[in-house]
Amino acid sequence: MSMGRLHLRWGADARDGRRAILPPMPSADAARFLGQSPVFAVLPAREIATLAAVAVEAPHRARDYIFMEGDPARWFCVVKSGHVKILRHSRTGKDVVLDLLGPGEVFGGVAVIEQRPYPAAAQATEATVVLKIPAEAMIAVSERHPSFIKEIALMIGRRLRAAHDSVKSLAVDPVEARLAAALLRLAEREGARGKQGVTLPYHLTRQSLADMTGTTVETAIRIVSRWLKEGLVQDEGGRLVLVDPEALRELALGEEH
Repeated sequence: MSMGRLHLRWGADARDGRRAILPPMPSADAARFLGQSPVFAVLPAREIATLAAVAVEAPHRARDYIFMEGDPARWFCVVKSGHVKILRHSRTGKDVVLDLLGPGEVFGGVAVIEQRPYPAAAQATEATVVLKIPAEAMIAVSERHPSFIKEIALMIGRRLRAAHDSVKSLAVDPVEARLAAALLRLAEREGARGKQGVTLPYHLTRQSLADMTGTTVETAIRIVSRWLKEGLVQDEGGRLVLVDPEALRELALGEEH
């Protein structure tokens, strides 16, 4: 596909009959960005350049859906900036958050490679830019390079282990322990350590915390408010700072602090 051509973004706009036209991301920038990901780093530079040439940037506002559960898997997605939560809708109508992904993390990839619908929905939690690669290009690369499939499998394995721990926690741990464990996981993945503690690099709503830990937003507000009063965490402009990670770790393990 020519670099001068415009690409069509499918997703929420496509579902209601409209097509949003987006320019391609400059291929050199896209290639550098993709090359920093462990998933793409196993590919030869020429293959990364080929994917970068057809990649498009898709900006999303907070709460925009990138795709819905059951949508055709037309795009292999990478978070360029912002955050995306992967969620499924339960029979009771409640959203269950399976994962929260930050810059450089991929999603929708397994569905693309297996050529089946997306098994879960993806929603931006804040202003987010997603780099999207057409499914056909990703399928062709995966067929030429088994090492790429292996890296995807390793990534899925890591996420499945984390998901298993979360499901186990939902079954046996009290809400406070689940909330503490969730904050610690996010801090370990993307937290910035400073003088005051470990700062989460994005605004995390109480609703998102509740969805991630299988509780109500009222309960999440009550527990986090108590932690704020006790000095375990601070709220800096909407971003949580883990002032006392060790105390939170004790809570996550079910110990008194």
